[in-house]
Amino acid sequence: MPVPRISAPFSRPLPIRPSAIFCAVVFGATALHADAQTALRTEVVAQGLDHPWAIAFIDAKNMLVTERSGKLLLIRPGQPTLNVGGLPKIAVGGQGGLLDVIADSKFTANRTIYFCYSEEANERTGGSGNSTALASARLSDDGKTLNDLKVLFSQKPKHHSGLHFGCRIVEHPDGTLFMTLGERSNRAPDAQTLDNHHGKVIRIRKDGSVPPDNPFVATNGALPEIWSYGHRNAQGAVLGSDGKLWLHEHGPQGGDEVNRVEAGKNYGWPVITYGEQYGGGKVGGGITAKAGMEQPVHQWTPSIAPSGMAVLQSERYGKAWQGSMFVGSLVFRNLERLEFKNGKVVRVEKLLPDLKERVRDVREGPDGYLYIATDESPGRILRLLPVR
Repeated sequence: MPVPRISAPFSRPLPIRPSAIFCAVVFGATALHADAQTALRTEVVAQGLDHPWAIAFIDAKNMLVTERSGKLLLIRPGQPTLNVGGLPKIAVGGQGGLLDVIADSKFTANRTIYFCYSEEANERTGGSGNSTALASARLSDDGKTLNDLKVLFSQKPKHHSGLHFGCRIVEHPDGTLFMTLGERSNRAPDAQTLDNHHGKVIRIRKDGSVPPDNPFVATNGALPEIWSYGHRNAQGAVLGSDGKLWLHEHGPQGGDEVNRVEAGKNYGWPVITYGEQYGGGKVGGGITAKAGMEQPVHQWTPSIAPSGMAVLQSERYGKAWQGSMFVGSLVFRNLERLEFKNGKVVRVEKLLPDLKERVRDVREGPDGYLYIATDESPGRILRLLPVR
């Protein structure tokens, strides 16, 4: 069956906003290796957005896009963009707001989506402050509202901070959900203890219950949702070509990491890191390795401030790119391609050096092309096409 293409519908404007027009701009791509030179052109899918954070395709043409300011948009090529109603109360501020969204693998049948957001303490959660929450809902047939809203998980404890919410969601083929959780910045030591959700990856079922094979279910004093720990602030997560969970996380000043995440393992923060304190100085003991703590598969120093993550399955850009990992950079305002061999990064290629916009999300679309969300106001959704 041929892969559906959507470039023709994207040539028409979105009536919802005066600035929502489509165009194509060509950018180059510079590489760390001369033989890896690649050129891409970008096609505007939507613009005039308020800090878009995540993209989720619900079919071959239409996508949901979250805005950090608390709006969920249904973008339909050639039709007005819909502002989807029915969201829970969202604590917007700092790095918090409406963050990741994914469509259930059986969305066509059940219309279910999952999204995470920053949540203020309430009667249900108790405590005070805010934290990351994960919810499910059913998108109405007309796309205008969410129904059957259910909060599946709330990070504990709540904390007064506008920083480090984490919040990337991955559905596993076994029917469970992974979600990344930041350590809330000044609660870094919490990442090393199992009595809280700070600096963790959690794994739950789609009804919010805990799978009995989670690694700490039988550990006294540990929260049963925890899958892995010792993370800082992971804002990219994906199932790799090996079927395993991969994520990247922000280092403090250098030491951004790519990790292959396995059940029950400790990824070191804040005991080991390749970064340093903002303004200089050691983090913890200033060490990069310790027994019982995992080493990153790749690390960036200086920091690129990674966000968004995709592993390319298609051959749209040639076989050399198939299986590569793509990571957005907030600091350098570009896209990074990581090429792997035997589980190790053998090449890093810097793409879209002239983009000049913070890349917040990266997704592979149903058409096999990569899409990015730029974290600006106004921000854009761009489709990346190879220059032939």
